[in-house]
Amino acid sequence: MAFGKCWRFAGIVPRLLWNTAVLPRASAPGGRSPLSGQCSSLVSTHPSCATVLLRSFSSAPPSPDVSYEQLKQLLATRKAVVIDVREPWELREYGFIPGSINVPLGQVNTALQLDPEEFEEKFGGEMPQQTDNIVFTCLAGIRSKTALDEAASLGYKDVQHYPGGWQDWMKNEQQEK
Repeated sequence: MAFGKCWRFAGIVPRLLWNTAVLPRASAPGGRSPLSGQCSSLVSTHPSCATVLLRSFSSAPPSPDVSYEQLKQLLATRKAVVIDVREPWELREYGFIPGSINVPLGQVNTALQLDPEEFEEKFGGEMPQQTDNIVFTCLAGIRSKTALDEAASLGYKDVQHYPGGWQDWMKNEQQEK
């Protein structure tokens, strides 16, 4: 039967959940299907198979990456807590993003579990709530991604990181002058 050769998805997933992205039919040179008449990649040229369109969900989570421009905007509007996970000596030697709080990577896990008063006393800034937007940054974006993963594992919902880190920040700041 045709069903044995092809999966029919029409009607299984409510159309309300689909957005408008559509992939073209899969075919090989000469118009033949790569799997000799069977469905390939859920899109088929076989006459007994219904054409299935692959679409992504429109309610995708926001990207965890923040650009320089986005970070500048978040700092200006105070809509995010920016945490720099470099060591204190790195901030003294290279500089820091104004408005950021320094919480070294090795202390992120315990810091985000402190009482708000303890956090403020130890790190000099207001402790983020689990629903606050937090942006992690470091020198070049590697440690900030690790911090993002740690915060997410602790239940923080809106966590992002600045993959360019301090290096990208300085490059962009110098270009603006």
